[in-house]
Amino acid sequence: MLTWAEFERVDVRVGTILEAREFPAARRPAYQLLLDLGPEIGQKKSSAQITHHYQPAELVGRQVLCVVNFPPKQIGKFLSEVLVTGFADAEGHIVLASVAGPVPNGSRLV
Repeated sequence: MLTWAEFERVDVRVGTILEAREFPAARRPAYQLLLDLGPEIGQKKSSAQITHHYQPAELVGRQVLCVVNFPPKQIGKFLSEVLVTGFADAEGHIVLASVAGPVPNGSRLV
């Protein structure tokens, strides 16, 4: 079992997608995202393999859950700074984890 202290070490925040664009250099189909994670964290970039269920234009303005305290990951020439979370559907395609209603960017999962 996980302790509460261990759970609290994972910093999950809400961010709004500001930009989404194709990422042709990625090995697997992905988008490059720019997210607003509120005044404390600011804007961060992420690579997300979510091309099966989403088009770039429909992602803009969507609030998603992000892990903000993983180390950045270099993907080609792109530095992914946060992990956008989701769940695999029955075919293994990612469905984004999001909130049921609007909350301030940067709000922490508690």
